Amino acid sequence: MLDEFIRYLEAERRYSPLTIRNYRHDVEQFLAWSGIPDTPAGLQTATTDDIRAWILHRTEEGGIGAASMNREVSSLRSFFRWLLVQGVVTHNVVQSVSSLKTARRLPAFVPESRMSRIVNECGFDSEEFDRERDSLIILLFYTCGLRLAELIGIDRDDFSDDGSSLRIRGKGDKERLVPILEPVREKISHYLGLIERQNICKSSEKALFLTHKGKRISRTTVYRIVRAELDRGGVQGKKSPHVLRHTFATHLLNGGADMREIQELLGHASLQATQVYTHNSIARLREVYAKAHPREKGGK
Repeated sequence: MLDEFIRYLEAERRYSPLTIRNYRHDVEQFLAWSGIPDTPAGLQTATTDDIRAWILHRTEEGGIGAASMNREVSSLRSFFRWLLVQGVVTHNVVQSVSSLKTARRLPAFVPESRMSRIVNECGFDSEEFDRERDSLIILLFYTCGLRLAELIGIDRDDFSDDGSSLRIRGKGDKERLVPILEPVREKISHYLGLIERQNICKSSEKALFLTHKGKRISRTTVYRIVRAELDRGGVQGKKSPHVLRHTFATHLLNGGADMREIQELLGHASLQATQVYTHNSIARLREVYAKAHPREKGGK
């Protein structure tokens, strides 16, 4: 039944390969631990107590955190919901299982002053393929608020004819258009010219971001590039593609952008997911208040 569920996620839900791999892994782990066969008759024997015992096993013996456990439970909930729709089981045994409480963490982001220096550094043109590609990766993450999978999936024909917008395929294969700033358009044009001049792509590969062999760049390589570039720019703390996405959203909000507009640019399905960035802005306001308000500075 698991294989059928995975085909459903691929064909109908259009989930990314990484998301599908996580679903398979989560369900397989539970079935292996519980000894429940992956057959209609076997899955009908699953109980809510089995799910709760699995959570205790994973958190106490496996030592995983609440956020990771919630993701695994979510995978099981989706699996049993699908089984219910298919008529394999009579009820979803995971439905009544509550998510574990997690500590609320504010999204990490790069301060505007430091990000400005990084962007300026990325703006310089060179004839080095690696340098141009890596700079453009940073610029697109920061100016478009892309997810890692979205950036890797960009094809060269995803840009509008005048290069002013980019078609992005997001979660669930949902498409959205994001604007491309003029300096970034110029960078893209220079980078594409470099690919042509250096004969990087000799095959029919359509990807925007390539390796030296003309193949689509991997997640690992992009992650390594972002980490190195942010490290070089003096960024402290976490350094990842998602930090640049958080930076994009936080800077837009601080600049006065409307929450709904940010939601659309990020490709969030709900406004709730976007509202986490308001906490960063509140934290910034508190910091400004503490530095500027006379009473905070000891005034009477």
